[in-house]
Amino acid sequence: MTDQQNPQENQAQEGRQPIFLLPTVVTVLCGLLLAAHLARGFVLNEEANLQLTAWFAFIPLRLLSGEEIPGGWLPLIWTPFTHSLLHAGWDHLLINIAWLAIFATPVARRYGAVPTVVIFLIGAAVGAVAFAATTLPELQILIGASGGVAALTGAAVRFIFQPVLVAKRPETGAAIVLGRKLANLGEVMANPRSRYFTLIWVILNAGIPLLPLITGARLDIAWQAHLGGFLAGLLLVPVFEQRPQGEST
Repeated sequence: MTDQQNPQENQAQEGRQPIFLLPTVVTVLCGLLLAAHLARGFVLNEEANLQLTAWFAFIPLRLLSGEEIPGGWLPLIWTPFTHSLLHAGWDHLLINIAWLAIFATPVARRYGAVPTVVIFLIGAAVGAVAFAATTLPELQILIGASGGVAALTGAAVRFIFQPVLVAKRPETGAAIVLGRKLANLGEVMANPRSRYFTLIWVILNAGIPLLPLITGARLDIAWQAHLGGFLAGLLLVPVFEQRPQGEST
């Protein structure tokens, strides 16, 4: 016995859209950030939160005097990456999740899950290195996904502002959408939209340490991680670009 469906029902099913339009890897990353923050706020007590920060936040001073900090030098193996899971507050978290959703999505759709995670982690690590280079020998603590998110932003800038390439099938003349070209750095700066975006990003973040001189207010923003991560993504993304067979460099 077979079931029959009304043609209108078939059309309705075909027209349904998924609830979540984000790529799976982006949804998982956002979920990890949210889960970590919920655990800190509703599961762990104050002492446990302090221990979590000591073991998983990035503390550059470990490089100089690791024996004086809980865990010694050992956490330097993982904290350049794990600091990206911790956030100072809901505003910090939600801004990073929103930025991640916007700029990780085109990267994930173009390159897939593994390259997206790799770019995120390398951006977090390069951001941590930049943070250490500009804060030592002071005792400073780095938390937040900003470095990894900035790397995905830098990667996306290489193609999201470029025009869509269209070719024609030799046999039929039908149009084929090839996608957006991965621009080289010269083309990024030649395109007005990608040029202005990049310049505004760099100027705004590089200007953060100058704000106390102008306004007297200090912003606890890891601008170094933003710039380091952005540069890492901007330069790293061609590694994941697949060239058509037969295309020469």
